[in-house]
Amino acid sequence: MQAFTRNYEDNSTEAGFQFTFYCDCCGDGFKSSFIESETYKKGKGIRALSQGASVLGSLGSGLLGNAGWAADRAGDILGDRFSNASPEWQKEHEKAFQMAINEAERHFHRCPACQQYVCDTDWNEDEGMCINCAPRQEVAVAKARAEAMKRNIEEKAQNATVWQGDLESKTTICQQCGKPAGTGKFCNNCGASLALNVCPKCGAQNAQAVSFCNNCGTSMTAPASANCPSCGNENPPGTKFCGGCGTALG
Repeated sequence: MQAFTRNYEDNSTEAGFQFTFYCDCCGDGFKSSFIESETYKKGKGIRALSQGASVLGSLGSGLLGNAGWAADRAGDILGDRFSNASPEWQKEHEKAFQMAINEAERHFHRCPACQQYVCDTDWNEDEGMCINCAPRQEVAVAKARAEAMKRNIEEKAQNATVWQGDLESKTTICQQCGKPAGTGKFCNNCGASLALNVCPKCGAQNAQAVSFCNNCGTSMTAPASANCPSCGNENPPGTKFCGGCGTALG
């Protein structure tokens, strides 16, 4: 027996006959109408076919991946299954198979480009080919538009600013003990002051371990000179009276 397509499965049992034909494109199957065996009803059918149905059931999953090999293998298994069948049952089986072919052929089309048999869903009636060889125009356009829209969304998302936070670290390291000091005014570990030093010249705030001002470069460790509040004269550190006008420098 030879079907119009090799991608099929024989679901027959001793009680009757049924076949499933698969689409080479999507894998969907069409199951023929069940035909009861007259031989079985008369008690002359085979009694060892019930196990064969489960064997073919597991084989069915491999039919789509390698239809040629699977069909040959299915023929071997079917031959083993039906080897004990009576001649009457065999004739019924062949007749039922031909009826199933005639029933299923109305639901399949053979693509002239790839020679595959496909179901109505995968057949482009306008071009006379399967949708793999000749995709439907409206479907192809809709798919292309959807893919383009997805790319545009992803590109837009890449350039979108969704967070305005500060990436700088806020961890303060104590200059005395070298450990994270916390966010208070004194170190959580040693109690050292975390207050910033003020530059004596420009007034900029600097960390305690800084030796020179980050703003003007003035030494943060040398004693600060005193400017006279009256005449503005700069006096050496430790001077009590202005050398320019004699005003007390406190």
